[in-house]
Amino acid sequence: MLEHDVIQSLAALAHPVRLKVFRALVVSGPRGLTPGVMQEGLGIPATTLSFHLKELAVAGLASVERSSRTLVYRAAYERMNALLGYLTENCCQGASCDASRAASCKPQASQGAS
Repeated sequence: MLEHDVIQSLAALAHPVRLKVFRALVVSGPRGLTPGVMQEGLGIPATTLSFHLKELAVAGLASVERSSRTLVYRAAYERMNALLGYLTENCCQGASCDASRAASCKPQASQGAS
């Protein structure tokens, strides 16, 4: 991951609302969330949520897909894992440590997901 991409990702996550939205997307797994569900669950006004979702998408941390008339947002796990890998790459100055367990996330497809 390039340093510019790391900075862009960290900058996107350095806002309380975006961090909350991103974490909700990570928890939702591959099925993702619609803006309506996020708005209701997180208590964020629609225009505010839209702005923050756009910022996460520009930073590469979220993807959006149109499903019929609905938008579905998902966490970009590959980008998240690349960011975690970059941050932990030189952990413990090369000595063996347990940081590798948290260095990646592979969400399982939920039952009933399309």
